[in-house]
Amino acid sequence: MSGSPAPTAGTPWRRALSVQGRVIGAVLMRELHTRYGRENIGYLWLIAEPLMLGSIIALLHSGQTGHKGTINPVALTVVGYTIFIMFRGIVNRAEGTLHSNLPLLYHRMVTVFDIAIARALLEAAGTFVAFTILLSLVIVLGFADLPARPLMLLAGIAYIFFFSFGISMIIVGGTHDNRLLERLVHPFSYFMIPLSAAFYQVSWVPEPYRHYLLYNPFPQMFELVRHGQFPSATLEYVDFTYMTAWTLVLNLFGLLAIRAVRRRIHLS
Repeated sequence: MSGSPAPTAGTPWRRALSVQGRVIGAVLMRELHTRYGRENIGYLWLIAEPLMLGSIIALLHSGQTGHKGTINPVALTVVGYTIFIMFRGIVNRAEGTLHSNLPLLYHRMVTVFDIAIARALLEAAGTFVAFTILLSLVIVLGFADLPARPLMLLAGIAYIFFFSFGISMIIVGGTHDNRLLERLVHPFSYFMIPLSAAFYQVSWVPEPYRHYLLYNPFPQMFELVRHGQFPSATLEYVDFTYMTAWTLVLNLFGLLAIRAVRRRIHLS
């Protein structure tokens, strides 16, 4: 028997994941340079855009009183809207993904998935930093306390990210050669604002409308986010199995969509 250790089956997987990570990182940096320029000040817009939007919406709600609970409306708006910006950014940026990045597919190691995930991660990173800054500000100003359940807060944000990413992959695959679907992307993201429960708690919605609303998993994800941030928020309207099933199905269809569109792309 040889004294040297046998090669592990996981080594090729680790090597493949390492290569995949480097490719996604390179695509992400290219996207960052393309969108914001190579000057350091340009990168600030990645954070400044959601930061300004979230601040304006929070100021609009600053004069309101609480609604059936102890959650401050400014804190409720900051938590809801800044995270909704992540959804909107990931979904809206998915339109035209392939048109603007087609030359990358000449490289054998770059896939449609790499381009899609790099864009989504860039949007999520900028929004999360803006969310952290705004939340810290409202905590310092006394509008909110520190997150009551930080892991639940992060879990809710993760659910929304993967939910958004699944939809974005479907959009990448469906809009590449379909102008009609391409024009529906932005209206869809605006249509989701009232259906997301980003600005209100599900408990505020009267029956039977609440029952119908909860067929959409998106409000449940925002309920999970609020449960993570606010001590008084509960998990009464959160079904983890339902949210997970929706997220997995959307990502499965998304992967099938980008696989199908890759076969329709002809590089000259």
